[in-house]
Amino acid sequence: MQNSFKYSAEVLTSLRAGKAVLALESTIVAHGMPYPENLEFAQEAEELAREIGATPATVAILDGEVCIGLDGDQLHKLATDPSVGKVAIREIGLTLANQGNGATTVSATMRLSHLAGLKVFATGGIGGVHRGAEQDFDVSADLIELSRTPVMVISAGAKAILDLPKTLEYLETMSVPVIGYQTDEFPAFYSRRSGLPIPQRVDAVEVIARTFTQQLNLSIKSGLLIANPVPAEIEISFDEMSVHIGNALSDARRQGIIGKALTPYLLGRIVELTEGRSLVTNRALALNNVKLGAEIAGIMSELA
Repeated sequence: MQNSFKYSAEVLTSLRAGKAVLALESTIVAHGMPYPENLEFAQEAEELAREIGATPATVAILDGEVCIGLDGDQLHKLATDPSVGKVAIREIGLTLANQGNGATTVSATMRLSHLAGLKVFATGGIGGVHRGAEQDFDVSADLIELSRTPVMVISAGAKAILDLPKTLEYLETMSVPVIGYQTDEFPAFYSRRSGLPIPQRVDAVEVIARTFTQQLNLSIKSGLLIANPVPAEIEISFDEMSVHIGNALSDARRQGIIGKALTPYLLGRIVELTEGRSLVTNRALALNNVKLGAEIAGIMSELA
């Protein structure tokens, strides 16, 4: 464990006892949902992990410290403080040097989780290859981190605003294993189906846990991506979402929104276009991933 990291007492106790710990990102709290829904989600996600038997370890940078596990006041700060920036791998060092506050993205959460001794991480959806990347080379750092950091990531696929076929192709090129949990298709975040076949399907949580344990035993340095579809009762169809995403992308182009600001804008605009339904679906799929992640973390702690 890194001495420079600040562990919550709950997380530290669980790690020392070899008990299940589940990493959670903080960007979904600070930048993924409006207040107070973001705080309610964070509290519900942590409590859900505990109910299943895993200690939640929300990862963030607060007052210039890497925090592994947060208390109630820290979660409230994440959800309400406008000074909390969005921190990917490349911003970690500067945020720490400036004694700043940062909500960690998937890539940063993966790296910090690995350094902190955490093996399983549940998020909403990963970043990926953006539409039009053949012109602007816009590829998320999440994919690069999956290729070089041995942490299991449970997500509802990649965010639907991305180029999903290219994202899957990039993951294959970078030798990142992708497993569909009880699905033969790569889920499209808000939607269970994308029409894209998934490389491998696994129907049992125990097999997922054993698979990643074998990777770790062999010192394979890549992560493992588990694609866990959104619950059927809350999904928005792929065809409907394609229309909303197309409209949101057109709006972004007209306003000249690019780079780091693009994904938050698109997600917010989609909430407006779906009259809030996408936010409900986003919350449900993220909690569904927490549930699966906690189950896997529990089994992996028994295998260790």
